[in-house]
Formats: sequence, C-alpha cells, structure tokens
Amino acid sequence: MEKKGDMNVVGKMGKFQVSFWEVGVFTTVVFAFLSGLLCVYLTMPASDYSFLKLPRNLQDLQILRDHLEEYTSDYTAQVLVGYCVVYIFMQTFMIPGTVFMSLLAGALFGVFKGVALVVFTATAGASSCYFLSKMIGKPLAFTLWPDKVKFFQDQVSKRREGLLNYMLFLRLTPTLPNTFINVASPIVDVPYHTFFLATVVGLIPAAYVTVRAGLALGELRSVGDLYDFNSIATLFLIGIVSVTPTLVGKSKS
Repeated sequence: MEKKGDMNVVGKMGKFQVSFWEVGVFTTVVFAFLSGLLCVYLTMPASDYSFLKLPRNLQDLQILRDHLEEYTSDYTAQVLVGYCVVYIFMQTFMIPGTVFMSLLAGALFGVFKGVALVVFTATAGASSCYFLSKMIGKPLAFTLWPDKVKFFQDQVSKRREGLLNYMLFLRLTPTLPNTFINVASPIVDVPYHTFFLATVVGLIPAAYVTVRAGLALGELRSVGDLYDFNSIATLFLIGIVSVTPTLVGKSKS
C-alpha cells in the first residue's frame, strides 16, 4: 500500500516514490538558483543576450567566450557570480556540460584564476548535490545505478580505514563518474568531511588540464582532445599514488 502524500514517478528510469516534501525541497533549490541568475541578469547593461545558453559543443562555447570577453573586464563581479551559479546548478542537478564551463574559465580568467574558480564551483556543486541526495536522492540512485551503488557500498565498507585515499583515487581517475560519486556518497555513508577533502584535492589535476586547454580554445577540434593517453595515464598514476599508503598499511597489518 502506498503512503498517503506520495506519488509515483514513472519513466525511462523506472518507478520510484517521491514524497511531496521531497518535491518541495527540489523546487525550492531550483527556485533559489533561478533567483540568483535573475539578480545577475538585472544588474547587467541592456543588451542582446541571445548568445547566453549552456554550451553543448565547442562552437557554442567559442561564441559564448567571444561575447563574454566584452563584459568580463567591466562587469567582472556579475560574470563571476553568473558563472558560479550556472556551474553549481549544473553540478547539483547532474546536467552534463561542465567540461565546457571549465574550458570557459580558462578562456576568460587564465590558468591560475580559472583553476581556482573551477575547483571552487565544482566542489560547491558536488557538495550541494551531496546534501540534496542525502535528503531525497536514495530512490533515484537505486533506480539509475542499482549495481553501481551496491559495488560502491561494498568498497566503502571495506575501506573505512583508508576511505580518504580511496575517495581521492575515485576523484583522480575515471573509475566511477563524478556525478555518480556526488549522488551516491551520502547514500553509502561517506562522511561529508572525507567527501569534501577528496573533492577539493582530487579535482585539481583534471581542472588544470581542462582550464589550460581553454587558453587555446580555438585549436580544439573536439572534447576528446583534452584527455589524450598521456593525460589519462598521468591521472591514473596520481590516483595510484593516492591509494598507496592504504595498500602499504594493509600489507603491514
């Protein structure tokens, strides 16, 4: 028997129950992000902003970069706030395309500022997704990734003593998608402080690779050019180094 106040959501993902309280939380978070974007828009000068849209390919990104360069010097605060709100919104609600936002950070702000901006917004977005999932994400996670959640849960329970190293390894390597890690971590009882530290540190290498590529945006032919064999091998090497202390500790014990 279904609980009163619940409603069924049926679609390609399957079937799971969502309470009206959970829908209310989701709606409130969306409204907060949209309000932030509206405030940024109202403080910008009157102009044609038809170019403002989430980039889905490198051509869209180049158009967006060309227009935003005109505003970045005179309206730096607005561009920064707008960038942060959009990036965090995309991370929170698992909207694909954050790689283009990372490239844009490099194109607009350079390597040092761009990496700092991407790490900040990616960590904030991942944290927002973590807490949202903690409240309402369990049915979604078990519907989208039942096998992956079980695997992740088993791995986390086995690696409690070296959990930070394991989470660093996951962030540094493409072993599990970042979106899945953000949603599933609170469900499998990864403490937030461990999640936070692994996210901040683990995202830096990939952020550097992507932001640096944004400096030469016009030379990129596809997103695949970002991660060649050398880049992926380097990230895996750093990831292996991050879990080495845990492996050494287990072998000694």
